[in-house]
Amino acid sequence: MAPAQAMLVLPAELMHEQATACCRMLAQALRAQPGDQAVADASALERFDSSALAVLLDCRREALALGKRLLVSRMPRRLHDLAMLYGVADLLPSAP
Repeated sequence: MAPAQAMLVLPAELMHEQATACCRMLAQALRAQPGDQAVADASALERFDSSALAVLLDCRREALALGKRLLVSRMPRRLHDLAMLYGVADLLPSAP
């Protein structure tokens, strides 16, 4: 039986202005979800800046504090390129 997963959904727009609220929303969702693994679905992201990476990294820290592993599903290519540029891509593994 596969481990239970929490599914987190990132919004279509995630700029600096939305980052704090998005972090709070994702942290609350992480705390409410059972299981030892969480998946952040980034497929809706259309308009974003490097704050999207900061949000995902914050979400990762929260997940680790809760004993969960965070995976990222369907990360847009441009966000992946930013993660590579900043050297954090390994911290945000892709969901299978």
